[in-house]
Amino acid sequence: MSISRLLLVALFASAGISQAQDPGVREFQDRRPETTAAPAPTGGVAMSAGVINSMDVLDDTQPIESGDLISIRIVEDRREALQLRVGATGEVNAPHIGLVKAAGRTCKILAYEIKRRLELNYYNAATVVVAIDLKRIDNPNARTTTSGYDIEFFTVYGQVLRQGKYELPQDEDITISQAILRAGGFAQFAYPQKVKLVRKTPSGNKTILVNLDQIMRRGNLEYDVFIRKNDVIIVDEKKVNF
Repeated sequence: MSISRLLLVALFASAGISQAQDPGVREFQDRRPETTAAPAPTGGVAMSAGVINSMDVLDDTQPIESGDLISIRIVEDRREALQLRVGATGEVNAPHIGLVKAAGRTCKILAYEIKRRLELNYYNAATVVVAIDLKRIDNPNARTTTSGYDIEFFTVYGQVLRQGKYELPQDEDITISQAILRAGGFAQFAYPQKVKLVRKTPSGNKTILVNLDQIMRRGNLEYDVFIRKNDVIIVDEKKVNF
C-alpha cells in the first residue's frame, strides 16, 4: 500500500474516532458523576460550606454534636472551606479566633457567633458559612454505613420545611423536584422560580437555576434536573414588597 493511501486511511480513522467521542453536551441528563471528576476532600466527604455564600440559608434546626464533621468558610478570606471534626469537648478550632463551642448549636447560631467574634478584631463585616458535612458514625440518626463514608448524599438548604443532608438512592434516579419533596416541600416564603443547584465539577462549582414552579405546578417535566452525589440545592426567600 502506498504512503499516500496509508495517510488517507489514518485520516478517516481519526475523524471517525472524533465523531464517536462527541455525543453532545448533556451536562444534567445523568446524575452520576463523570470518572474524571475531581475527588472530594477528606475521604470523599464534600464540604457543603464551600458552595454557600449567604448566611440566610444556613440550617437553624439540627444541632451540631461532638464527632460531627463540619465545614466553616469565611467568605471575606477568599479561601476554601475548612473541614473540622467537632472534638469530644464540643469545640472546634475556628479560623482566626481559635476554640469555639460548636456542640449544641445549629449551623446558623455557630456561624453568627464566629461572625460576632471576627468583627471584634478582624473584619468590619464578616460573612461566615457553617455546614454539617457528616454526622458522627455512632449517631443513630447518621446516614452512613458501618464500612465507612460510602453512601452518596445531596443537601437542601433554605426555604424548605426540613433542611439537611439526604441519602441519594443507589437504585433509582431522583430529580430536583423530588429532592424538594423529600425535604418536606417549600416553606411559606420560598421562591420556587429560581432554585439554585450547585454542583462540583473538575473546573469548579457550577450553578444552574431551575424554575421549580414550571415543573411542579405546570408539569414541564423536561426541565426537571437529575440529582448527582454532593449536589447542593438552595431555595432562596421570596422578596416581599409592602
